[in-house]
Parts: sequence; C-alpha cells; structure tokens
Amino acid sequence: MARFIFVTGGVVSSLGKGLSSASLAYLLQSRGYKVRLRKLDPYLNIDPGTMSPFQHGEVYVTDDGAETDLDLGHYERFTGVSAKKIDNITTGRIYNDVLKKERKGMYLGKTVQVIPHITDRIKEFIKNDSSKEDFVICEIGGIVGDIESLPFIEAIRQFSNDVGKKNTLFIHLTLVPYLKSSDEIKTKPTQHSVKELRSIGVQPDIIICRSERSIPLEHRKKISLFCNVDIKNVIETVDVRTIYEAPISFFKEKLDSQVLEYFKLKSKKPVNLGPWKKITKIILQTKKQVNIAIIGKYVELKDAYKSLDEALIHGGIQNNIKVNLVRIDSENLKVSEIPKKLKDISGILIPGGFGRRGTEGKIAAIKYARNNKIPFLGICFGMQMAIIEFARNKLNLKKATSSEINKKGLPVVGLINEWIKDGKTIKGTDKDLGGTMRLGAYEAKLDENSMIRKIYGKKIIIERHRHRYEVNINYKDKFEKKGMNFSGLSPDGLLPEIIELNNHPWFIGVQFHPEFKSRPFAPHPLFSSFIKASKNHK
Repeated sequence: MARFIFVTGGVVSSLGKGLSSASLAYLLQSRGYKVRLRKLDPYLNIDPGTMSPFQHGEVYVTDDGAETDLDLGHYERFTGVSAKKIDNITTGRIYNDVLKKERKGMYLGKTVQVIPHITDRIKEFIKNDSSKEDFVICEIGGIVGDIESLPFIEAIRQFSNDVGKKNTLFIHLTLVPYLKSSDEIKTKPTQHSVKELRSIGVQPDIIICRSERSIPLEHRKKISLFCNVDIKNVIETVDVRTIYEAPISFFKEKLDSQVLEYFKLKSKKPVNLGPWKKITKIILQTKKQVNIAIIGKYVELKDAYKSLDEALIHGGIQNNIKVNLVRIDSENLKVSEIPKKLKDISGILIPGGFGRRGTEGKIAAIKYARNNKIPFLGICFGMQMAIIEFARNKLNLKKATSSEINKKGLPVVGLINEWIKDGKTIKGTDKDLGGTMRLGAYEAKLDENSMIRKIYGKKIIIERHRHRYEVNINYKDKFEKKGMNFSGLSPDGLLPEIIELNNHPWFIGVQFHPEFKSRPFAPHPLFSSFIKASKNHK
C-alpha cells in the first residue's frame, strides 16, 4: 500500500510548496522508491485553462491533454515522471462531479453535503491509481485559513483516519519572516498557522520553515515547543539562488531521512545529488552569457512563462552558458524602438498566447529577426505570428491575419473545426472556451532534409499542444516558393506543425509547446539548438 504525504501551506501563498514537494519526491526516488505527485487546487474553476496568466501563471499541459497548475511542471522536471489528468483537481471539478451524480439520482434521495459527499470525492481523487506507488505526495493549494481550503483539509484529516496514521504524514510549509528594522526572526506567524491547522484537526508531523536567512536553533526550538513537533522535524529552507539547489538544501536538512524514519523505512540506495550539483554550478558560475528576448504580453509576471524560462535555462546548461532572459512587453513595443531594445539580443523568442492584444509588436519583432538574421523561435501563437509577418511582407498579402484577431482579414491562420487523434475525429469549438482546444500529445512528421529533422534526429516526434487555431495548409505552396518551408506536418498532412526559413541561420516556428517536455538533465533539443545558434550569433 502507498504511503501518503500531504503538503499544506501557511501564512502566505507562493512559498514553494510545489518545489518542496518535487524536491522531496526526487530524494525519495533517489533512495529507490516509486513516487507520484498530485495537486489539489481550491479555486472554483474546473481547471486553469480559462484563467489569465496574470491571475494564475502558466497553464501546464500533460500528455493526455489536461490543463493543469504550473506545479505539475515542477513535478515532471524534478522527477521525470509524466503527470496525468488524474494528478490535478480543483474545487470546481470536485463539485461538478458530485452535482452530476446528484442530477442522475445516484445519491438515492439523500441531502448532498460538503461532508461526506465533497470530502469523499476528494479522498477518492487522492487514492485513485495509487496501488503501484510507494509514496503519493499531495500538495494542497492556497494556505490554511482560507475558506476555500477547508474541505480539502477536512478530507485529508478523514483520509488519515481511513488508511491509518502510520500510512500518512503531514508536512506544513510556513513563512518565518525576518524584520530588518529590529533585526529579528519572528516565529509567531508559524505558531498561528499551525494553531489554525490543528483547530481543523490536523497536527503537522514536519514543519518546513521558509526564511530569507538561517533560523537560529533557539527559534527552531521555540517552533518545536509551541507547535508540538519534534525539533529534528523542524526543517529550514533558506532562499536558494536557483531552484535546482532545492533538493541539495533539503537533503542537507535531512527532510527525506525524517520522512523515511517516520514511516519506519530504510533507504534502498544512497541519494545521488551529483547531477544537481553539476547543473547548479553551470547556472551559477558560468561566465559566458547569452541574452534571449522573450517578447510577449504576460512578461510582468514571471510565472506566466515558467516552463519556457526553465527550458531556456536547460538549453544554456547543455551549451555551458548562462542564459539572461530579457522580457519585453509586446503591447508597448513600438517599431521605432525595436533596434534599440534588441541591440544586445542574440536570440528572439515569441511564446504562446491568445487574443489580439500585443500582436503587432510581435509581428514587428519577427520581421526584425528575419531581416537581421537573428536566431528566432516562435512557439504556438508565435509561429502563427511568423506566418502572418511572412505573408504580409514576402507574399505581399497585406490583409493576412488570423481569424482569432480579425474576422474580416485574409485568414492564413484560422479556427480548426476538427482533427484526428488516435484514429478518432475530434470536433473543436470556440463557444465553450474551457477544454475545447487541441490539447495534449500529438505526432508530427518531419521532412527528411530539414533543419528540424537534424535537430531532433527523428522522423516522427510527439509534442504537447494547446491551441484552437491552425496555420491554413492551403497556402503551403505559396510560402515554400518564397523560402518558408513547412518542415513538419501532422501524420495526415493537413496540419502544419513546424515552419523554418531558408537563407537564415536559425528561424523556426512550432505549433506545439516543446517547453513542457524539457528537463534539467535532458534539455529539449529544440532549446539546446536555439541557444547554440544564439551563442554563435554576432
């Protein structure tokens, strides 16, 4: 039977529950155990797919087509275990599932209530498909004290009773602030947070204390005393210089050792931190640098392009160079300012996105990259903008646009009504926005003599998608006559997946999101090649 570890947060959000969970998962993996990670989000959306990146950060996509919380990206990058639809759930989906059952009369006339019906559905999610795992780590979104989190805390309290305390462990991550004015570290917020958690019936077994500086032993003893937790289970995590230092930090604090001791388990093999130390050294000590511009409309929030940022860093690791990310707001990017803003840039990337806002700035930047032979990578919407720019300026189709942007223009990019997956026809729509796109893993066939074929070293690739608009295949011949090749297509040849330019050192657009499959120890070949080309750009 699997052991279940529940990770809750206190005081403030965004303390790093996802990174802490992912780091612990790696350490337990390294000790020889099989681990699965799950995220329970307290918001009422069915999934984050319709939420603005400013609200929620990046929407992560799994192979099986789930739109999920960005923490699942951390889980995959740290453990190498591919997440599934069943690994992320929201309050909205929980209630939706219960109400569907109620409408079908499946509760036999009973009054449907938070307890037991909602909490039972949460427990069902936690335990689902876990029989082959040694550990299931469940992260609870939000913080203790939020009204939205109450059903989840109650559910994990019940779950511990159901499967036995010896099979469950509670970890509480909390903030221990440092007050500069009085030069003091304060433990009171942690005490109050744990008090709140205990009032709901959950006693933490381990407390992880996040702080910007090391916590003195006397303060840790104070937390131990007032929170009823053994001093060796009061774990500190001081702010790290890169997220890839986190597993090293937690190992030093013996987090994984305490978890195994709690469950009365022994390590099957020694922890290997060599790969983490190696990539951390490259990130922090490499003197060679390359500047990459990310031109998008969500640049104000770093989490909006989290997987993209990490994939570029992975490409830098592969090339033994530090990647400096220069974020440029496409909405405020004027054509006259482009030469000055991109003066010291060695590579330009246009990420995915939706809607008209900021498109003209992106198109102008793509034109600059094409004319000035600057390495360019367009992802999803970025590829579509490259198609529009080329159509307008090389094919002289001045009204070329996407039907997403302008219904009256010439749709070189348009809404796709249906597509094939696993031999079945799937119909798309723009009426319901949530979950109606081309989502998840799809195959693409690469041209034999193309640059993209050399980069991947494969004829067929599988990449994750998230879009409802496609490049119009009917213009393929016109584009290719002018030097833009459609070097990757869907297996049926109907959907353009990859474009690349002749007579340009490195200019590629992809309809999919390669960043979702990049790992620190296995950088995605597309990003490795892009960074290499940018490094060589002069």
